[in-house]
Amino acid sequence: MDRSKLYRRFRTLLIANRGEIACRVIRTARAMGLRTVAVYSEADRDAMHVALADEAVLLGPARARDSYLNVERLIEAAKKTGAEAVHPGYGFLSENAEFAQACYDAGLVFVGPTADMMNAMGSKSGSKALMEKAGVPLVPGYHGDAQDDATLAKAADKVGFPILVKASAGGGGRGMRIVRSADELAPAIVSAKREAKAAFGDDRMLIEKYVDNPRHIEVQIIGDSHGNLLSLFERECTLQRRHQKVIEEAPSPTLNAAQRETVCAAARKAAGAVNYVGAGTIEFVSDGKDVFFIEMNTRLQVEHPVTELITGIDLVEWQLRVAFGEALPMKQDEIKLNGHAVEARVYAENPTRNFMPSVGRISTWRLPSETGGLRIDAGYREGDSVSPYYDAMLAKMIAWAPTRDVAIERLNRGLEESDVRGIVTNIPFLSALMTHPKVRSNAIDTGFIERELAVLTSAAPAPGELELCAAVAAVINEERRGEAGSPWQTFGWQPVGRRRRSFAFRVGHGPEQKVTLNYGSGPSTLVIGERELAFTIAAKHGGFDLTLDGVKSSVAAVIDGHELYLRTRNGRFDLHWVDPFGGETEEQTGADKIAAPLPGTVVAVLAEEGAKLEKGAPILTLEVMKMEQTLRAPYAGVLKSIKCKVGDIVQEGVELAVVEPLGE
Repeated sequence: MDRSKLYRRFRTLLIANRGEIACRVIRTARAMGLRTVAVYSEADRDAMHVALADEAVLLGPARARDSYLNVERLIEAAKKTGAEAVHPGYGFLSENAEFAQACYDAGLVFVGPTADMMNAMGSKSGSKALMEKAGVPLVPGYHGDAQDDATLAKAADKVGFPILVKASAGGGGRGMRIVRSADELAPAIVSAKREAKAAFGDDRMLIEKYVDNPRHIEVQIIGDSHGNLLSLFERECTLQRRHQKVIEEAPSPTLNAAQRETVCAAARKAAGAVNYVGAGTIEFVSDGKDVFFIEMNTRLQVEHPVTELITGIDLVEWQLRVAFGEALPMKQDEIKLNGHAVEARVYAENPTRNFMPSVGRISTWRLPSETGGLRIDAGYREGDSVSPYYDAMLAKMIAWAPTRDVAIERLNRGLEESDVRGIVTNIPFLSALMTHPKVRSNAIDTGFIERELAVLTSAAPAPGELELCAAVAAVINEERRGEAGSPWQTFGWQPVGRRRRSFAFRVGHGPEQKVTLNYGSGPSTLVIGERELAFTIAAKHGGFDLTLDGVKSSVAAVIDGHELYLRTRNGRFDLHWVDPFGGETEEQTGADKIAAPLPGTVVAVLAEEGAKLEKGAPILTLEVMKMEQTLRAPYAGVLKSIKCKVGDIVQEGVELAVVEPLGE
């Protein structure tokens, strides 16, 4: 390859991605004086990354394969805007060797490794073969070219169950299944191949021994075109769900100084096997004693900010300088470890519904300011829409402190002060995770979240006296903000001279809880049961201060019609304000309805009409936001009908199957 085409200075950068990572790359590129070009799909016309860039180009329809995964349109967008270089971000085409080669062929600088390096290290199977030759310790497994069912079954039997069936391309937990017995293998391979093909366009699989009670350790490396290759310490990514990272921290609290140097040296050896250029990550799994190589990610990782905070290095800036053809600005012994950083991924998903993605318009977006060691990398704003077509990550919250304990405290405080409404998010789940005593003491492994899921997603506490009073205060505060001249702006106004007002609230479809407001001469009071409390309200941004019997509490509040969200010192609460005029028209949706939870594509029908089903038996599988969701029988019964077929694109709420309970 012509070296002058691979690495050279450029002034205009196209970011071939969307969301948080596109925004993050744009900010550093602009700080370096570069002109930035965004790309977008029809679903992302008003997205944050489009607004941040100097220019933006429409790629096509919402589906990723018609827009963000369309290589020809991306190259055309670069040519149309005069872009000389392309940054792929992560996900999408970031580890696609054909895209890297297409950029080179079009005369564009690809901010990342060459296609040859990707082919060598980006393939999990290929990289294992290379590491085996280089003497890097591997997890026992199969990473050969033969992909027929018989070969994979024989390999699994030789390795011994439990095993991991794993997509050779891509990452993020997609196309990965734990298989604990031989009879689970065939359906796991079918499902993993289908998901890998949809996410990465490549359904090749490898087999790996599943390490019990594993820890996930990874090392950040970066190399330049002058032969310099550095490691920037390690990260611990053990807290995962469905093999997708949830919390990441640096450095690893599991390793001591000697172990740290050993694993970092192994990472440099692994990357050096292909004379690696660019940013990448060498991933290892540990059983508590030994550390085994599992794969290399030939791109920037989602969790790169924790490394940036403990080293003071902007990795995107270094990526761009390497792409310019510059030498790395530091030597290995000049990179110092400072403090501890922890990152949480904020997703639009519902942890109480098996982490089902959530779509809709963000009506409220309140995240704390980036002060006191807190950093927020976001890809959304208030008013933005979360679509069903892409990954559900909204933002990353990262905290730095001199020690791990303080970093965790700072991160949890940031999560507690965050209010995102209009969609369901995993923020309360993340907060529960960060306050779990076993997380604080680092007594975890990659199966921790699954084991503790019931605790981490337990129901919010019932609203108490403070919350009920705060609900009344929220309604009054909202009425005060009404149109000028409205009688509701006068505190306590009621027609016909009434001096008392009744309120009723409930959680979900639970019982009503009543509060009475007394007002007029003297202090206003709220009555709950036999208790009467004097109160005052002082409005402020995002809520109000509520003083009850001389005790002042800060309350965050969001009101959408008759739905109230409150955050008090006792936690987060969702309440419904019962219409005082009896206008409730809520639809009661039974849990037995087998309907599409979100827009998606039917990718598998797993049962036949007329079949007798046990409760929980799989009926069909949807692909929703790049992840597969299996819909199951809500009770034992007979599958009366299936109202869809493989390949159907279905909308949210559409009934897909009918199960008739046994005995009816």
